[in-house]
Amino acid sequence: MKSIQTDNNLPEPTKAELEILQVLWEFGPSTVRFVNDKLNEKREVNYTSTLKQMQILTEKGILKRDESQMKHIYIPVEAEEKTKVQLLDRFVNTLYKGSASQLMMQLLGNEKTSKQEIEEIKRLLDSME
Repeated sequence: MKSIQTDNNLPEPTKAELEILQVLWEFGPSTVRFVNDKLNEKREVNYTSTLKQMQILTEKGILKRDESQMKHIYIPVEAEEKTKVQLLDRFVNTLYKGSASQLMMQLLGNEKTSKQEIEEIKRLLDSME
């Protein structure tokens, strides 16, 4: 299966790769061991699987590896916000034909949306006017 390319020509990360990126965005540049330990707090993940995923992310250009120390440190190439914007744009364009309002209607129609979240959205919309 071919990877989908984001706007800046970096491949779109898989779900497993996004989990690794989330750890790196939250805790900063880290070793494979650290990332694997954090992933294991949520579900069991083999060290070799995490290592392979991080090597693939490096090959894709999503991570870079600092080899200046004995333990290699992995660093995300793009900031969290930029990556999320690119992924959300692709999601909205693909599933909602570019319509943010269709996406919002779908989200707000979801029974999981709390009254507090709806109030926050109202405040955000009011501030945009």
